[in-house]
Amino acid sequence: MKTNLGAAAGTSRRTAKSDSAFRTISEAAKELGLQQHVLRFWESKFPQIQPMKRAGGRRYYRPEDIDFLAHIRTLLHDQGFTIKGVQKLLDQNKGKLPSEIAVTGQDAETGASDMAPGATVSGMTNVSGPDKTALKAVLGELEELQAILRTGLQDVKKNP
Repeated sequence: MKTNLGAAAGTSRRTAKSDSAFRTISEAAKELGLQQHVLRFWESKFPQIQPMKRAGGRRYYRPEDIDFLAHIRTLLHDQGFTIKGVQKLLDQNKGKLPSEIAVTGQDAETGASDMAPGATVSGMTNVSGPDKTALKAVLGELEELQAILRTGLQDVKKNP
């Protein structure tokens, strides 16, 4: 019985890594709540993600890689950015992600369709005047269309 407890304790010690330790792709994916293929795909879309590769192509992610991936995950999954929107954000900030993303106005140059609704990057000017009025009108129309689509979808579900 003592042997089994020792084996169980050894297993739990092996899975606990320090924050500064490198992570394999499976460990990184688990920590970030993503699938491994998503991390590989993001590597192809974001050149800033460059895990260390060992013999046989095995990937090892540094702690800063994990932080960068977590930031990208937040932008894509929680804040509604598209991959193209995050790429533009990286281009505008010389390959770095801004530490703060305000959710107020939006600069017309940022690619409104590619970024989160109402998102702006710190330091960018907000849209004003006639552009703002036009954008509000378009937003109103889009919200109406969204409501129509939701109603139609509910009807389809009721009467297949």
